[in-house]
Amino acid sequence: MGNKFYWIIIFSTLLVNVIMLQMTIESYFGEEYKHVWTFSSIAIISTIICLITFIQWNKQEYK
Repeated sequence: MGNKFYWIIIFSTLLVNVIMLQMTIESYFGEEYKHVWTFSSIAIISTIICLITFIQWNKQEYK
């Protein structure tokens, strides 16, 4: 995979994290606690994908 592909995945997962943080805060203040867990779970999965992609990119770039 090329470096651009890694960066696209990294930035898109970071974008998802920012959006999920906003939606989690809105749900918390709106007292919709079921949505808080859903949005937080999506953000955690996105963070794991971002971290794995960063590690793979780092290995490819600096091997």
